[in-house]
Amino acid sequence: MTVWDGLPGQAHVVDQLRRAAAGEGLTHAWLFTGPPGSGRSTAAKAFAAALNCEADDPAARGCGQCTSCREVLAETHPDVAFVRTEKVTITIDEAREMVTKAGDRPQSGRWRIMVVEDADRMAERTTNVLLKAIEEPTPRTVWMLCAPSPADVLVTIRSRCRPVGLRLPPVEDVAALLVERDGADPALALEAARAAQSHVGIARRLVQDPSARERRTATVRLPLTLSTVSQAVALAERLTAIATEEATSSNEERDAAERSKLLATLGVAEGERLPPSLRSQVRALEEDQKRRAKRSVTDSLDRTLTDLLSFYRDVLVVQLGGAVELVNTELGEDIAGFAAGSSPEQTLARMDAINLTRQRITSTNVAPLLAVEAMAVALI
Repeated sequence: MTVWDGLPGQAHVVDQLRRAAAGEGLTHAWLFTGPPGSGRSTAAKAFAAALNCEADDPAARGCGQCTSCREVLAETHPDVAFVRTEKVTITIDEAREMVTKAGDRPQSGRWRIMVVEDADRMAERTTNVLLKAIEEPTPRTVWMLCAPSPADVLVTIRSRCRPVGLRLPPVEDVAALLVERDGADPALALEAARAAQSHVGIARRLVQDPSARERRTATVRLPLTLSTVSQAVALAERLTAIATEEATSSNEERDAAERSKLLATLGVAEGERLPPSLRSQVRALEEDQKRRAKRSVTDSLDRTLTDLLSFYRDVLVVQLGGAVELVNTELGEDIAGFAAGSSPEQTLARMDAINLTRQRITSTNVAPLLAVEAMAVALI
């Protein structure tokens, strides 16, 4: 397998990056954009591996077999830095650290590469810290920024980057990748790819985690029981609980492991009283974990609302007589009945309410439960 095999349905992007890795049109800054699940960070990682691939033939770079390719894919290559945040935003101090690291000469590869996976999570003043480094790059340094759309990055930055636009791959290509790479059952892989709406990461989680499939099924069935304000309030509580449960389950074990590792580094046994001189370090870890937990809940709730949106998307398809396949094929009869009891205008208004709520919880400090309650009432 080559480094490009993880990009199903992106032949135009693979061709562009292959040629650049071979030296045709290579530049110092790239902007990878595309909807969630399109594989922005995967494409950037594959490109980074190809640029530092050990293959002698430029056309063969990105072999996926050499030591350099394997190290980049495992994120252990000394010359390739991956910058992502599990907090709400990338801080200005983290941006300054990026710029400093980008100025180092490559140790073993041809290029020093900075992959910024959350370029859209930087405030304007933070992004400005990167501007000079991207305007006047040091020799042998390549920047790769990832964001949902070009509009999510300052115009002064994106005007200095070569664009790489990705799209959501076809469901069949995602299913084939899950079968080939993860050994998934073909029928389950196809069902998961369709339910995830071609989001590779979510499809993989649905294949591997039965509880995730159960939570999603519970989410998309919620509109079928919604007719009163009290039911709307209960729906909001349920949606928020589903998101919190999913985020908590993925964070608890990690938080405990991080705390244990820090205590061991500080020479303190588990359960032993912390000396006053060490409490600030543990407190800093706890603050980071709280910020990560907040983003985890927000991201999980956004995914939950995306699943809910798929129900109304299917309802609209039925109402308009669309020829496209339903996302929730297992609810075909229920969706047809729901569609018969409402109009396309009502469905569009409900979809707008969900999208507005997604925007509120990801870009403002609104309490998630209050935002979801307002949305649920609008869905009646």
